[in-house]
Amino acid sequence: MILGHGSAAFAAAIKADSLGIKAAMIGNNATEGAILGGTCINVGCVPSKRLIAASSFVEDLNRRRFAGINYTMGKLDYAEIVEAKTRLIDALRKEKYRNVLENLENVTYINETASFTDKNTIKAGKNTLHAKNILIATGARASVPPIMGIEKAAYLTNEEALSLKELPESIIVIGGRAIGLEFAQMFANFGVKVTLLQRSERIIPNWEPELSSHLTSYLKASGVKIVTSATPTGIVTSKRHKTITALVNGMNATFEAEEVLFATGRRANTGDLNLSAAEVQLDEKGFIKVDKNMKTTTDGIYAAGDVTGEPMLETLAAKEGNIATANIFQKAKKEININEVPSAIFTYPEAAMVGLTEEQVVKSGIRCACSPLELKLVPKARIIGDQRGLVKIVIDNKTKRILGVHMLAPHAADMIHEGVLAVKFRLTIDDIIDTVHVFPTLSEGFKLSAQSFYEDVSKLSCCTV
Repeated sequence: MILGHGSAAFAAAIKADSLGIKAAMIGNNATEGAILGGTCINVGCVPSKRLIAASSFVEDLNRRRFAGINYTMGKLDYAEIVEAKTRLIDALRKEKYRNVLENLENVTYINETASFTDKNTIKAGKNTLHAKNILIATGARASVPPIMGIEKAAYLTNEEALSLKELPESIIVIGGRAIGLEFAQMFANFGVKVTLLQRSERIIPNWEPELSSHLTSYLKASGVKIVTSATPTGIVTSKRHKTITALVNGMNATFEAEEVLFATGRRANTGDLNLSAAEVQLDEKGFIKVDKNMKTTTDGIYAAGDVTGEPMLETLAAKEGNIATANIFQKAKKEININEVPSAIFTYPEAAMVGLTEEQVVKSGIRCACSPLELKLVPKARIIGDQRGLVKIVIDNKTKRILGVHMLAPHAADMIHEGVLAVKFRLTIDDIIDTVHVFPTLSEGFKLSAQSFYEDVSKLSCCTV
């Protein structure tokens, strides 16, 4: 049995079907907007990136990158933008999930909420099902901090924010990591007055400081007011506005806007599962404990995807669902090396990373070297009229092996995969330098960053090998 109907669940179902294994997928879970297909397709990656792409186009018009073009834009019809987003989701849900499910001969879908009665038995609506092996892939949903007044407040999470039919005049975004930054810039590009509150001293605190600093300046240029070292303490809702009280550097502060969006992390969808009946244990944050093979604390029960905690990535969830199924039925003992899994933030420019940061390498005792390359040194950036960003490679100074790759650039999420292969297959900067790249491309920035360990690339001609 597979509990859930998102990325991890579908990957598990497809793998089980290919092995000729009979499977039941019990779909419904606590993420209200996540119907068939789960969070990513319905209230996550797909709709948010669609709206971000539309807002980036508006921002591009306002930036007027190219001379000789009339950039005059008519009235923005946000409701139509949202409707187009909804049509896209409906089409992809049908093509990539419903049609796929119908073609899985060995998989039966039951759209009910699952609950354990013992480690091999699930109650799902009027159905009682038994299985030797069970995979929990029920995902996660938005988590909102228990600040004063929150129980009476009207606020947004990513789910509600994606379905607004009208743009607010102003919005407070609480959270300075991926989701918060993406929504903040998206709304700002559409002309909304945006204030972003981040608890730590800088946005994306687990990323390279150079990327955080540059992205901060780009977001401010987009119209986002960023307040760091800010801890919300309360929220009050009136007819026209929401008011957030916060401690900013230890001092009381008040922020007011038409809407408030919480992007403050996610919590596991485990409340309805009655996990105690199956003796499945949770960690201190409420996510399901799994070992390196995706097995829970109970034999025969595995878990995959967001329900197991960070990092919460659609493709990682799918990989985990596939691996868990292979480990159950093929005794594969497959593992995932998180160090080889890339992450991305779909602001514009985009941020992407894989492997270790400079700080992590230093803490591990390895003598490292780093070479941040400003994107303005990449000819393609000048050609397209957008030089915002940088590429930073972290290496073992002794072996020249690439330990981490960090990018801030247009299409960085597409560019990062060369870095993923470099980290995964233990390549050196010499391997990258020795590889012919297409000119002119933004991905050439990765090679130039590798070359910069040896020479001043600002003094090289184009296409220098």
